[in-house]
Amino acid sequence: MTGSQATASLVAARSEAVTLDAEDPLAEFRSAFHRPRRPDGAEVVYLVGNSLGLPTMSTARHVGAELDRWATLGVEGHFSGDAPWESYHELLTAQMAAIVGGLPSEVVVMNSLTVNLHLLMVSFYRPTPTRHKILIEEHAFPSDHFAVESQIRQRGLDPTSSLVTVGPRPGQELLDVDDVLAAIAEHGEELALVLLPGVQYYTGQVLPIADLVAAGHAVGAVVGFDLAHAAGNIELDLHGWAADFAAWCSYKYLNSGPGGVGGCFVHQRHIADQTLPKFLGWWGTNKATRFEMSTTFDPIDTVESWQLSNAPILSMAACRASLDVFERAGGMPTLRRKSERQIAFLDQLLDEVIGERVEVITPRSLAERGCQYAIKVTDKGRDGRQVYESLKAAGVMCDWREPRVIRVAPVPLYTSFVEIHRFVEILDGVV
Repeated sequence: MTGSQATASLVAARSEAVTLDAEDPLAEFRSAFHRPRRPDGAEVVYLVGNSLGLPTMSTARHVGAELDRWATLGVEGHFSGDAPWESYHELLTAQMAAIVGGLPSEVVVMNSLTVNLHLLMVSFYRPTPTRHKILIEEHAFPSDHFAVESQIRQRGLDPTSSLVTVGPRPGQELLDVDDVLAAIAEHGEELALVLLPGVQYYTGQVLPIADLVAAGHAVGAVVGFDLAHAAGNIELDLHGWAADFAAWCSYKYLNSGPGGVGGCFVHQRHIADQTLPKFLGWWGTNKATRFEMSTTFDPIDTVESWQLSNAPILSMAACRASLDVFERAGGMPTLRRKSERQIAFLDQLLDEVIGERVEVITPRSLAERGCQYAIKVTDKGRDGRQVYESLKAAGVMCDWREPRVIRVAPVPLYTSFVEIHRFVEILDGVV
């Protein structure tokens, strides 16, 4: 495409973006979020919700309310008022369960992502002399890889023989699902646990969770998921898909703030199984007798029995503010419909304006992608990191992931179609 053709496409697409925003039933929610600004006061194009979501306008009010209760009630805040701290986490349960497709009894908001993965692997990685392997992806997020290796070593095993990885084929960026399924079958009798992402953090590839669960269960393995890049991004049905467990953070698409509280899912069929090993804490014991201070553990009959300590209220208040917005917006089905329209619009612009100057390694099929794009600069005269820095200098907030990917994510709650257009306009000038 010539420069004049690209310019004509941008001009035409600008009008289309304005129309799409005017017709967007979720457009009002953009104003429900604070937005970073440049030194001159102009809003940035914020496309990095895949790394840290924006705060809602009500976040400060929710957190401030708990600060006020602390200031005026002191320790009595644990037991008094409409939202006593002792049970505060319960206020988030139903909304979070709706986002991940779990029953309320299967979902709890607690801890942070990697802490929850460790707690869940204590229960669900139960190696035997013959069935001791854990299968992960070759390019798993480093924290997941570290957690798995340490769990293996903690059981007195060696990762060189108990850790199985599956990666893309030579010259490819994406996992071939057939290769993952083949690896599960190949190691079947030795496989204790399959632990995979819902969305791969680098490429944005969505994995077929239901198929992976079925394959793992067919060989007798437990199957769990890291949903850090999936929760709040794609529609999930953890209960229906029969996943054994899952964990996620809430500071990306769920907008709970840096280091925000995590979430945890355990399928209903496991909750009453008292043979499962479990690290115990007093917040997992019977609520009615908790303050009798007995040293006999009486597990709560929900996933709450995996809790250790009382809730981090200020972090949960921020998460609650965001979950309220998700609920008002109509939940994940509504948000996914808008996300698909934004994906189609950005695909169109990248094809018509940018062309072969970049490569999107994220799968094209909607079934295999969320809102994150992983973009490689293919122009040999431009370094990808330099392009990222130029985008940032021009007012586009995205992120860089080694070795060669710029990640951008149009988030349906607060990204407009005009912003998508503006991003492509700036990218065109940069590359």
